[in-house]
Amino acid sequence: MKWPNLKHLHYLVSLHQEQHFHRAAQHCHISQSTLSTAIQNLEEQFGTQLLERDHKNFVFTPFGLELVERSKVLLTDAHELVDFAQSAGNWQAGKLKLGVIPTIAPFLFEGLIAQIHQNLPDINLQLQEDTTANLLSQLNEGALDLLILALPMETPGCKQLVIGHDPFHLIAHSDLVPTLPIPLDVSALPKESIFLLQQEHCMTGHAVSACGLSYKEQVSSLSASSLYTLVQLANSKLGFTFMPELAIKHHILKSTPLVSMPAEDKAYREIGLVWRTGTTRVRLFRYLANLLAPLMPIPTLER
Repeated sequence: MKWPNLKHLHYLVSLHQEQHFHRAAQHCHISQSTLSTAIQNLEEQFGTQLLERDHKNFVFTPFGLELVERSKVLLTDAHELVDFAQSAGNWQAGKLKLGVIPTIAPFLFEGLIAQIHQNLPDINLQLQEDTTANLLSQLNEGALDLLILALPMETPGCKQLVIGHDPFHLIAHSDLVPTLPIPLDVSALPKESIFLLQQEHCMTGHAVSACGLSYKEQVSSLSASSLYTLVQLANSKLGFTFMPELAIKHHILKSTPLVSMPAEDKAYREIGLVWRTGTTRVRLFRYLANLLAPLMPIPTLER
């Protein structure tokens, strides 16, 4: 049997992602007729239908969906093979596509870039900031090589390596500090008084879990899109919020009247690296983990 064309498999995956022939063709920088021909060639080669077509609409057949998933794995391996060849087998060289979530990225990028430039000068680092769900999707599709995420988090098909603990702090305006219960008891705070990030940010789930927010009525219906917005909400004196120590150490509260207090029971989130199971770059990722650990509020690895 003739081997399938990798470009054609790439076109198939893009069509599945876009669910539209014209957009998929634009994404692949080809004409729509070239895309259609490639799909037809794959159908002829495998001897079975990949799409059910109805005028301008289409749906993937069960075989087509399975081929898409298997093609993603094959294309990812092909990308790694090319990177390996371009770096002449040197694990300390080549392109590294790294994704980081927004509640970590602003406070880690400077130190991360400095460490890589100093210790891995032949690594071509490409950074992307996005939500956990989007980053995991891109990792599994091969668009990213490595992630820095807040854990615990389910990451099917991937390996995790915790590099540090990031304690949570309760943030309050200095004028509101005298109103807080002693000892600090989060469950005693007023209803609708705790500001958190929007649900797509995993830090909300980690804060709720780690800080024992079992009473949902305490959480305000007003949510924020970033840690910097949470600072402004806490500064309004309308309530309180939780902030990771990583952000506090990088002066997110500077020039504000806000006060940080350790959360109950030393609550924290974990920060770790996540990569695909089966990748050939584990040696690089573990080396990078040891470079990053000293940048953590509480390192869990020794350099």
